[in-house]
Amino acid sequence: MNEIGIDRKAQTICFAQLFGMMDNLTYKLGHTGFRAYKYVPYGPVKMVMPYLLRRANENSAIAGGAPKELEMITNELKRRLQSKLQFLN
Repeated sequence: MNEIGIDRKAQTICFAQLFGMMDNLTYKLGHTGFRAYKYVPYGPVKMVMPYLLRRANENSAIAGGAPKELEMITNELKRRLQSKLQFLN
């Protein structure tokens, strides 16, 4: 964005991702000043599931990102546990 002169706070630029998918990317975008949103489809299951399946099919890279997400979650849980244990000592 910087290379092509687009301001991080530009009203015309934002990023949106399906809630629960690559949250670390969305958080990083938001933390660095970009407009980043998460969205949650809602409605009857028979209406929502085809959409979610289509999104999963379109984004086959999701499967590749799952191990990284799991690793980050595990590391965060360990960090929090260590922090609590230090607090108790």
